[in-house]
Amino acid sequence: MRTAYTSDQIRTAEQALMAKLPEGTLMGRAAAGLAVVCAGLLTGVSGRVYGSHVVLLVGSGDNGGDALYAGARLARRGARVTAVLAGSRAHESGLAALLAVGGRVIDLRGLSGEEEILGSIRVRRSIRVADLVVDGLVGIGGGGALREPYATLAEMTAQAPGLVVAVDVPSGVDASTGRVDGAAVRAHVTVTFGAYKNGLLVDPGAGFAGAVEFVDIGLGPHLPDPDVAAPTDEDVADLLPRPGAESDKYRRGVVGIAAGSDLYTGAAVLAVGGAVRAGAGLVRFAGAAEPVRQVRARWPEAVTTVIADPLAGDPIEAVGRVQAWVLGPGLGTGPEAHAVARAVLSTRVPVLVDADGLTLIARDRTLLRRDAPTLITPHAGELSRLLGVPRERIEARRLEHVRRAAVELGVTVLLKGSTTLVAEEDRPVRVNTTGTPWLATGGTGDVLAGIAGALLAGGLGCYDAASCAAHVHGLAARLAVHGDQMGRGEAPIAALDVAQALPEALRTL
Repeated sequence: MRTAYTSDQIRTAEQALMAKLPEGTLMGRAAAGLAVVCAGLLTGVSGRVYGSHVVLLVGSGDNGGDALYAGARLARRGARVTAVLAGSRAHESGLAALLAVGGRVIDLRGLSGEEEILGSIRVRRSIRVADLVVDGLVGIGGGGALREPYATLAEMTAQAPGLVVAVDVPSGVDASTGRVDGAAVRAHVTVTFGAYKNGLLVDPGAGFAGAVEFVDIGLGPHLPDPDVAAPTDEDVADLLPRPGAESDKYRRGVVGIAAGSDLYTGAAVLAVGGAVRAGAGLVRFAGAAEPVRQVRARWPEAVTTVIADPLAGDPIEAVGRVQAWVLGPGLGTGPEAHAVARAVLSTRVPVLVDADGLTLIARDRTLLRRDAPTLITPHAGELSRLLGVPRERIEARRLEHVRRAAVELGVTVLLKGSTTLVAEEDRPVRVNTTGTPWLATGGTGDVLAGIAGALLAGGLGCYDAASCAAHVHGLAARLAVHGDQMGRGEAPIAALDVAQALPEALRTL
């Protein structure tokens, strides 16, 4: 499990470790690791460090010191290093180390009028010829929008022809939440020290971090329980249910799916496909006549039940016993759909609620008054309706709102999006790191619901089922996008391609 932490958690661990070490040891370790990564990048681009142009953007904090010491190491290997001093002060010994090996300085401190303009021109010219720009402006203590001149320098990096490397966290990204308020450095690589920060894994901050390189500086024994965690392939493989010698279709898990309508027949086909391909022992599908006909045609493995009149009696009584339900994809939002939702949510088995089911819950929160586990799988717009919060605010503060939803609604929440988050009260938020932008196409969420439903029926709790489903869903999408995996590039996919790729995705685990 890749674990991540808030700024306060990191600072507390750093203080505990620094109390046991000679002064400057942690900065020395961080700078050494940063220099190694930068040297490797320069070598990869031009074949050497010697003669390369490096620009350091240096703020007032320890990040600036890390950048200066790393720059001194690169200068000793023959790089031409220029430090742009942008903070109210500079790390004295780090600056002295750089100057001692021939580093140059552009000092923006205290400039005004014509001097400030000339300084800005010099910085722009330096960045334009740089092979590598190192962002050491703001560290994990930064919060809110960048002030000047940091904001302008961050914007300048967007025009840099060379690689941009962020020190610990890109300037402008809130390390604890991933929030980005205004200008921020968009790095190709972020070199982070001691532990991953939440903002490196959670969007929008994760989108500014680029590839994240981890440098161990010895914090491990001093870190608390994580705030955020990202499951790896190995973690998911350990959690996934596997059939044994005594297994039969009932022991492997029977999932009921209440989905589809005369208007949205495809949602039913896709949700059933996700469950079948994810390894459910048996899928029982209940819906209107037309979705039932299409499910029978596409997935003959499924046992189907036509709900002729949802308003007459118990609409799911004839379905038979299930160990978990998937409710909502393409179901509709009228009185008939509401009756089906109430019947499913009145059962005592785990229920996953998606799509139209979420709209029904937003209108009638009494549907969530149940004793059994509940997993909801909204995107930001659906969560907006559930919480009464603008969608834009949710997308800007995903970590905050997924936690809030888990507490307020009393459910497990899988928040879909550019980074999928899974939240359950009093547990670390899990971040999914698989997937591809090609998943942004109609129907892929229906497949995800089917996968998670199969895992719930197979015995996983909501937290693990959601985490594993998101991971496997993302792997399947990558396989579908890349086809034969022969390195021939990417191609667009449809939702059914993701369902068809599930067995291969599971095989890789």
